[in-house]
Amino acid sequence: MRVLIDKDSGFCFGVVRAIGEAERALGECGDVYSLGDIVHNRVEVQRLERLGLHTVTHEDMEGLGGRTLLIRAHGEPPATYHRAAVLGIRVIDATCPVVARLQRRVREAYESMQAVGGSVVLLGKRGHAEVIGLTGQVGDDVRVVEGIDDLDIVDFDKPIYFLSQTTQSIELFNSLAAEIRRRAGVDVQVTIDDTICRRVAGREALLDTFSSSVDVVLFVAGRKSSNGRVLSEVCRRANPRTYNIEDASEIDFRWIEGVESIGICGATSTPRWLMEEVADAVDTMYNK
Repeated sequence: MRVLIDKDSGFCFGVVRAIGEAERALGECGDVYSLGDIVHNRVEVQRLERLGLHTVTHEDMEGLGGRTLLIRAHGEPPATYHRAAVLGIRVIDATCPVVARLQRRVREAYESMQAVGGSVVLLGKRGHAEVIGLTGQVGDDVRVVEGIDDLDIVDFDKPIYFLSQTTQSIELFNSLAAEIRRRAGVDVQVTIDDTICRRVAGREALLDTFSSSVDVVLFVAGRKSSNGRVLSEVCRRANPRTYNIEDASEIDFRWIEGVESIGICGATSTPRWLMEEVADAVDTMYNK
């Protein structure tokens, strides 16, 4: 029986950078406060909490004067930075550079649409931290769509600027872009701006190949991970015997009994060490 760990899975650059910033600050300051989970992976968050990282909410900021607050890779709207300054909170900005660039694009898109009476439309998951940070760049005056059914909120008689959350599916973005073009009036200005992170999106094709090459896939990701949901579905389309787990304790031996090969992969928020733990657990199950 072969157990393979996908070499292309695991933390993306933005998450590696945020965790590195957190670890550096923890070494210098002791306690550090992360505004929301630093990564959508319960096990990795627990590891960092043991080092002194505290996860807090926006409501907790009132009591953090003089403390160190980490802005995670998802980014935040300008209002958060202003509030931290007023409260005397030291901010470590670990916003992913790809997300920061998209925040600027949203502002530029909004300005261009304001000039012609149009609207900014964003493909993204409502309530997701990155999306909140993006829409907050322009006072939340952005139409967020999650699928084709949401396009009814768009005014197709006026100019449209269409962008995407960085971790969305390229296939979904392209299909919505085509539909927007189809519905828009002949003389309506439509701008399609593909802002999906290729370091993340490129994993879809790699995961498709990896999942097809094994009998069973164990996809390791936190249940809060939006990227994890997208990538696990890529694996499931390639291999119906794909099972989602957060850690090794959730493996059901019946999934893997009698198979010749098991592939272990994960989201951009899944640490390599956690996938290795899952591999070790599978090996122990077979050899006990």
